[in-house]
Amino acid sequence: MQARPALIAGQNQVTTRLNDVARSGAAPLRLARLLVLLDGAAAIAFAAGLACAIDALAAGREFRGWLALLVVATLARGLMTKLAGEAGARAAAQVKAAARTDAASALAGRKPGSALSSSDATTALVEGVEALDGHVSRFLPARFAAAATPLALIAVAALASPISAAILLGALLPFIIAMALAGTAAAAESRAQFTALERLSGLFLDRVRALPVVLAFQAEQRITRDLARSADELATRTIRVLRVAFFSSGALEFFAALSVALVAVYCGFNLLRLLPFPVPEQLDLKRAFFVLALAPEIYLPMRRLAAAYHDRQAAEAATASLIALPRPQPRPAAATFAAPPAIRFSSVTLRYPDADAPVLEGFDLDVPAGQTVALLGPSGSGKTSLLNLLLDLAPLSAGAVLIDGRPLSELGALSGQIAWAGQHPLITPGSIADNIALAHRVATRAQIEAAARRVGLAGALAMRPGGLDAWLDERGSGLSGGERRRLSLARALLKPAPILLMDEPTANLDAVAETELLDAIREAARGRTTLIATHSQAVADLADHVVRLT
Repeated sequence: MQARPALIAGQNQVTTRLNDVARSGAAPLRLARLLVLLDGAAAIAFAAGLACAIDALAAGREFRGWLALLVVATLARGLMTKLAGEAGARAAAQVKAAARTDAASALAGRKPGSALSSSDATTALVEGVEALDGHVSRFLPARFAAAATPLALIAVAALASPISAAILLGALLPFIIAMALAGTAAAAESRAQFTALERLSGLFLDRVRALPVVLAFQAEQRITRDLARSADELATRTIRVLRVAFFSSGALEFFAALSVALVAVYCGFNLLRLLPFPVPEQLDLKRAFFVLALAPEIYLPMRRLAAAYHDRQAAEAATASLIALPRPQPRPAAATFAAPPAIRFSSVTLRYPDADAPVLEGFDLDVPAGQTVALLGPSGSGKTSLLNLLLDLAPLSAGAVLIDGRPLSELGALSGQIAWAGQHPLITPGSIADNIALAHRVATRAQIEAAARRVGLAGALAMRPGGLDAWLDERGSGLSGGERRRLSLARALLKPAPILLMDEPTANLDAVAETELLDAIREAARGRTTLIATHSQAVADLADHVVRLT
């Protein structure tokens, strides 16, 4: 597994980033906050309806109006809770979409040789972005409600019973202290849990990518042990997070129940005039029931915040991995070419980070427009790196690459102008037609069929049930090496790009298969500016110019 970079960010930086990403869902969040405030107002109406209904019933007065208020307040609270949840979910969806777009852009614009491994980047893009969901949909509305509602309800309770309001306010302090202590413990455990999740995800991704090597060297048992060890570590970390959450919830429920009990005792003794000390108020049934009904509602927003606090800690841990992603740099608009362009490499030096020596140094080459140049040389001579340079997959350390006289840095992303046929063709789950059209999604069925015929795939397709509609898995479903190369060439042929890059198009093929593929290579290169990296003299003979690298 590749060495993992330090994904550690300062608390202020994490908080700032969380606030920045939350702005993407500002409108639904404002609605969610308004709804939780209205839920507090409905709680006051509920308590008033309950207290007045009981008082009227005890006095033998008409109570159906107060009962109607009680029912309406109950229904309103349910409706507002539902709408607030939906608004929070919409806000979370918008925030995750924006964060995922930013993360994907950062990965796409990652400089070649970046210290951030693919596994860490993938974990940040998937688990890191998904961890923002609970923070936005549950924690942020709960935090707003916890900051505004309890004090507002205590102020309303003070109108009925100042002493009860003082009890509730005094009990609020240990409740807040317990929340702070629980939050501190949960933060450390959540960071450790997300780190364990990153390790497991990264290990799994790396091992799946290296699965053919694992099978070839019969390392299945060792890899299974490594994965089991990482999974056990994640399970242990998760149990620790749940343990902290359980004990913190217990402590918070204790203080909430204690405060409500104190208010109940005070109201009961006050009503019976049995208080052992004088107080400046004498409660009646209506005011006592109003305060008792309102007391649990004061702590409800705090308990909801405590329940959602783990979402906050998970989001903070995940945000540290998102911060580690490189910031996407602004790039010029992608260039387009009406005709095959000329390509010039001028004094190009190509060195990968931490490499002992440059792959290429002071390299010069002119590729005339519409012609084919073969790069012939041993492994490690820089053939593939030159192709990757045009795809922005290799670092240009010195010199310049000019396309139709314009520097590569001024042309933006060239992927739309380049057709690619590599030595390891990418196969995705889907039909053969889907795989051929991978680089040109708007291609018609007739165009796909024509491309398959032109590269000689017609015979192989005729022997497969379903032909072009035959299903392939990610391993190619039994496609031979030659058929994979032809599929890659058909893909390149189908894409209307003025530049064609081919990397070892006949590698690992026998002489017969290579000879059968030469016509397809010649067909794909016709009418384009083409660079072919190859070891094969037969492929090089197709080119207008041959450049030998050492």
